[in-house]
Amino acid sequence: MTRLHDLYDIGGQSPWLDNLRRDWIESGRLAELVSMGVRGITSNPTIFANAISGQDTYDEQFRALMKDHTVESAYWELASTDVRDALELLRPMYDESDREDGFVSLEVAPALAHDTEGTVRDALKLHAEIAQPNLLVKIPATREGVPAIQRMIAQGHSINVTLIFGIDRYDEVMEAYLSGLEALVEAGRQAELPRVASVASFFVSRVDTEIDRRLDALAEGDRGDALALRGKAAVAQAQVAYQHFHQAFSGDRWEALRAHGARVQRPLWASTSTKNPAYADLLYVDTLIGPATVNTMPDGTLRAFEEHGTLARTVDADPEGAVSVLRELAEAGIDMADVEQTLEDEGVHSFSKSFDELLQSLSEKAATF
Repeated sequence: MTRLHDLYDIGGQSPWLDNLRRDWIESGRLAELVSMGVRGITSNPTIFANAISGQDTYDEQFRALMKDHTVESAYWELASTDVRDALELLRPMYDESDREDGFVSLEVAPALAHDTEGTVRDALKLHAEIAQPNLLVKIPATREGVPAIQRMIAQGHSINVTLIFGIDRYDEVMEAYLSGLEALVEAGRQAELPRVASVASFFVSRVDTEIDRRLDALAEGDRGDALALRGKAAVAQAQVAYQHFHQAFSGDRWEALRAHGARVQRPLWASTSTKNPAYADLLYVDTLIGPATVNTMPDGTLRAFEEHGTLARTVDADPEGAVSVLRELAEAGIDMADVEQTLEDEGVHSFSKSFDELLQSLSEKAATF
């Protein structure tokens, strides 16, 4: 048994790996991480850009694909191959956990972040082409992404909702999930509810990065006291989100769905590596442990947790304190809605940029064949 196993057994939290690389699949490194306690895998355009551009492991398949594919369609084949192999590796976990874990996530094209219809088409295509029950298609929680999420759930598909940066949008995401499940029941497809899974990926560390920047600006003016709030916003907001999770998945509405075997949409803490070296390396892990949650960590953070991570329920240890921090931030002049929109825009842009740069790199490689 490892500390990662204990995180699940004692803390009720599923540790997932926020990385996917073909050389790790082929070398057995990914299987080793699963044996250590990793219970799922997430990917995103930046992860694939780093993996494909950073090694020659993909060259043989890419060369063969370029005989009858465009560069972009070849990319999707490269990514889908890795995802299929990871899905196969994690399928025993999926079956043994009664479909709670063992998932692998693949994101729709980042250019579709503000295109509801395009997102639905892309998500349906990925689910059809990969067609494994432990696949989670990732859809960003943009204003246009939320209705696409509802429609995918209403068609019985499992979704990882990504790029959530604020409480208001998180509430919309949970509503989309619940109304999607209700649509399945209304369509007479309630038997499918136990097979529908979803996580809501709440990005954490980036919130502190943005809010700390704003607090520093306030301190340069006449609000020197604002510095006392640095490094507190992200954890407090995530802890308040956990309170909203419990509110959404309780009461008569939820119980009616649970009676048909519906599963909660688990909060997933994403972007949990510490960006500020002045902060503890496990700031966004040790403080967010609790039942029915997921923490997806890059390999460095997984290693750090295995060495010295906390094993205690912490995510709701001080709910009033978390609310108090958000209130103090508002009183200091931090507009959380503006922070949320800023980070969402940056997240969409960052993934789009990574995707475009990867396609350019692949185009240059194809020209050498």
